[in-house]
Amino acid sequence: MDIRNASYEISSAKVAQCPDTKVPEYAFIGRSNVGKSSLINMLTRRKGLAKTSQTPGKTLLINHFRINDGEWYIVDLPGYGYAARSKTQRDELMQMIESYVLDRDQMTCLFVLVDIRHAPQKIDIEFMDWLGEHSVPFAIVFTKADKLGPVAAQRNVDAYKKELLKRWEELPPIFITSSDKGQGREELLDYIESINREIASASEEG
Repeated sequence: MDIRNASYEISSAKVAQCPDTKVPEYAFIGRSNVGKSSLINMLTRRKGLAKTSQTPGKTLLINHFRINDGEWYIVDLPGYGYAARSKTQRDELMQMIESYVLDRDQMTCLFVLVDIRHAPQKIDIEFMDWLGEHSVPFAIVFTKADKLGPVAAQRNVDAYKKELLKRWEELPPIFITSSDKGQGREELLDYIESINREIASASEEG
């Protein structure tokens, strides 16, 4: 897939404030500082489209980015599990995330970002299990693959697979990416394009 153009559209504090569109939305989420903004910039090849920050937990809103003249959207969701926030603020953010993920009709696939450098994290596994319980379509995107050698990277990916297969019969799609190297860009965009085609085909038949 070719991203011809990408632009920031709106930041929303509530799902009700999100754009009233009828096109697919692909949302990105993960623990704070997992590299969401860098990945979005890499996918769109628009440096600075999504604001990157050295401060974890910077994204507090639902950010919509319009892709290819509004054919579909990338959505940047707040990171979860940032310990420095108050419990009240963490709870409010989780309510916002849950509301978007469960109630937003346009939400087509949720990309859960995981830092490939770490062993399986309890908070990530619990979040994925919650998605499974609610039948939310999602894929796992491992980030920062350039920070590890290929053997160590694959070992950590396999550890996540093993942990999930304790409870899951089938694994979601898995992608390995590096924003610095552009790794995984083609695979992710091809996956999005294949879903967009399925949706277009189904609407034509309907």
